[in-house]
Amino acid sequence: MRSMRERMLAGEPYIANEPEIIADLNRAARLTERFNRSAADDPQDRLAALRDLLGSVGEDAWVRPPLHCDYGWQTHLGARSFVNFNAVLLDVARITIGADVQIGPNVQLLTATHPVEAEPRRAKWESAQPITIGDNVWLGGGVIVLAGVTIGANTVVGAGAVVTRDLPANVVAVGNPARVIRTLK
Repeated sequence: MRSMRERMLAGEPYIANEPEIIADLNRAARLTERFNRSAADDPQDRLAALRDLLGSVGEDAWVRPPLHCDYGWQTHLGARSFVNFNAVLLDVARITIGADVQIGPNVQLLTATHPVEAEPRRAKWESAQPITIGDNVWLGGGVIVLAGVTIGANTVVGAGAVVTRDLPANVVAVGNPARVIRTLK
């Protein structure tokens, strides 16, 4: 029988009550706290804390605290990407952020999902699907990206949009749910 952590990593329904999952959550909480409390005038320490927290951090990538995440090691940040204040990265599944991505303040990348049916939700079952953000994407302030979404390269998502489905490359999308309003050259 598979452990709940193995089920989680496979994208299957799981309950987050095993010691191994709780240890991962506690590790991320400690490292997130370290990152968020890092001194603004010590960028090397702040970067070291971020590298300890996240699965990978590309060259010249930067994140402004505060940052909030579930596991940290499930998030991969591409080179030269920038994440502004108060990002929420619910990285129960993998979050891949490409190179040269701009993420505005208060953006939420939410891989976690819960059953619509009342009984399994009451029993604390949950699951997750990965999120992929292509190279050179700009997510405006307050954007929410839901589980299982891929956003193509060079796409711009307007402030406050809720991305519920994949977006192709080279478009501008706005609204709730986000819809394409323009194609970029």
